[in-house]
Amino acid sequence: MVAKRIRYRRAAAAVAAGALPCLAFPAPALWWFAYVALVPWMLLLRSAPTGRRAALEGWLGGAGFIVAVHHWLLPSLHVFLLPLAALVGLLWIPWALLVREFLGGTPDPGRAAAALLLVPAGWLLSELARSWQGLGGPWGLLGASQWQVPPALRLASVGGVWLVSLLVVAVNCALVLLISVPGARVPAVAGVTGCMVLTGAVWLWVPRPEVSGTLRVAVVQPGLVADGPDSAEQRFAAGERPTRTLAGQPVDLVVWGESSVGADLAARPDLARRLAALSADVGAPLLVNVDARRPAGPGAGPVATASTPSGGGIYKSSVLVGPGGPTGDRYDKMRLVPFGEYIPARSLLGWATSVGKAAGENRRRGTEPVLMDLPGRPGVRIGPLVCFESAFPDMSRHLTRDGAALLVAQSATSSFQRSWAPAQHASLSALRAAEDGRPMVHATLTGISAVHGPSGEPIGPALPTSARAAQVYEVPLARGSTLYVRFGDWPVGACLALLAAYCAFEGVRSLGLRKPAPEPTTPPARTARG
Repeated sequence: MVAKRIRYRRAAAAVAAGALPCLAFPAPALWWFAYVALVPWMLLLRSAPTGRRAALEGWLGGAGFIVAVHHWLLPSLHVFLLPLAALVGLLWIPWALLVREFLGGTPDPGRAAAALLLVPAGWLLSELARSWQGLGGPWGLLGASQWQVPPALRLASVGGVWLVSLLVVAVNCALVLLISVPGARVPAVAGVTGCMVLTGAVWLWVPRPEVSGTLRVAVVQPGLVADGPDSAEQRFAAGERPTRTLAGQPVDLVVWGESSVGADLAARPDLARRLAALSADVGAPLLVNVDARRPAGPGAGPVATASTPSGGGIYKSSVLVGPGGPTGDRYDKMRLVPFGEYIPARSLLGWATSVGKAAGENRRRGTEPVLMDLPGRPGVRIGPLVCFESAFPDMSRHLTRDGAALLVAQSATSSFQRSWAPAQHASLSALRAAEDGRPMVHATLTGISAVHGPSGEPIGPALPTSARAAQVYEVPLARGSTLYVRFGDWPVGACLALLAAYCAFEGVRSLGLRKPAPEPTTPPARTARG
């Protein structure tokens, strides 16, 4: 009975310990807490009596982390969030086994030094696996908690958010060694010192983006519109009103949020004319987002591009509109939100629509990224992203490599207005800007809207969820290329190689231990008999 109570208490402690890192993310945004947040969980795992117990507590802690970081999805997914968290939580089992293997008991200095490499690599493996879109995408990566820390943003320009995650976990691992293994203090201190030296070297010697001009970008945030049969029309009108206030101001681009236009512009030429008139009044093109059903057929609509799919259906599309109407530039969202915009394996999971706000119909996907030339600014190209696509480092990197001077994310977190979601989402633009050395505009319908410069620094005041306004930002442009843009996700490759080498070593060692003893080379001695 006592043993059973202990097991239950450890299970509850694992869930709670796994949830702790959520405090490092917005809205609490206790960025410093990330460097100690994993310590309770790791101390629990290192004391697990068996590998099976460590695996269980790693799974429970991973599920607790997913629920804590994504708790604001409960109104939409309801109880479905729990089995989803249980599924994704399985990805932390290898990391938990590594923690027990290298930090359990009394590790010698060599094993402690290996822990400082392999335990962070194991954590990154779980982050990489859950970054697959089908599991929700790379939302809540541990390194993303450092979005407002300039040295961490500089690290992101070298190795992306992955490198930041690695260093955060390494510091947690070193603290566990300092607390629980007195004999491993030398490698632990060396590990922390190494993280500090690397961060300092990157801060001092990695070049900053070279500013090459400015762009005046207006972000239009119309505010919350009540759901109803005419909500799309109301939202459009709510976007028109603050946009008109920009007339007479020098503006190069006006950005509206996701789903700001609720009808296909080919089917509603009156809306296209109103947008064109707004562009003429303001003296700048408008980047709007059309969330609407599009008729089937190749090149359907006046803003079709070579990448436009021919099938009909509902698309979310970034559309550039000038004084003459749509310019012909359109980007169709490629990575859709699971359950929010489509249901994976709908034939099996379609019942999710009856217990939450899951998509009643799957949205259609675009086929490729698109760069848009900004009228009136030769050489300036816009790289649009829609909603949670800003969470994927590879998408903004691809746009930057293709020549984007400005990254724009159009978002709508209206369903999660009084939660942590708006702040979490807005923070991602700082990371993407720092990774790619390009400014990024995060424009939403209802806040938080924010702009970050090419080093990830905030530009001007963010628009809170209570704001209904059009805000103009002086956005610095930059030239050159960051190491992350050039070399990509090299920390991920390095970690996979390190883990593969460890697995190969363990495999060879286990085979050596199982090798049968050699046959004797001398004949057995005879026993004399009297």
